Amino acid sequence: MASHELNPNNWVDLYADYLFNYAVARVSDAEIAKDLVQETFVAGLNSAKNYKGDAAERTWLIAILKRKVIDHYRKINSNKGKAEVRINYNASSESEGDWLEEQVADPFSRDGDNTIENEELGLAIEECISKLPKKQSLVFKMKTIQGMSTEDICNELGINPSNLWVMIHRARTALMGCMNQTWF
Repeated sequence: MASHELNPNNWVDLYADYLFNYAVARVSDAEIAKDLVQETFVAGLNSAKNYKGDAAERTWLIAILKRKVIDHYRKINSNKGKAEVRINYNASSESEGDWLEEQVADPFSRDGDNTIENEELGLAIEECISKLPKKQSLVFKMKTIQGMSTEDICNELGINPSNLWVMIHRARTALMGCMNQTWF
């Protein structure tokens, strides 16, 4: 299978549990989370022709799910005009998700209201990433931005998974501190 091809026949087996855990952590309701995952798979099938292979299949599906979660909150908060999505940060957590990179609005969104904010936030994040130590910056970009697997990063850089996660944790902590000073 070429890197730019999707394999929807394996989505449920490979990604359903991960997507469900991601969704339930954000909506705190198992039934709604199940619905959002189903909507994600349907949207993925409908937009499969637009998949360019720039991100891993799972990363691409997570991006779709993020929009579904935001749409869910927009729908239930429609009288407020904008979604109020709570993003939790637990400094002692080493789990993926619930973090700064997930607070950035979708740069591929066609919603014009977010364009300026996306650009400004993107520049602020790039500036903060540039202040990280070189190896932390590289690991953070490979894992978070490029969506590379832990195994691939470890093999490429000659490090072990524990070392990788320590670097990512330190990078995220430094980025949050920097963003709190420069953006929030």
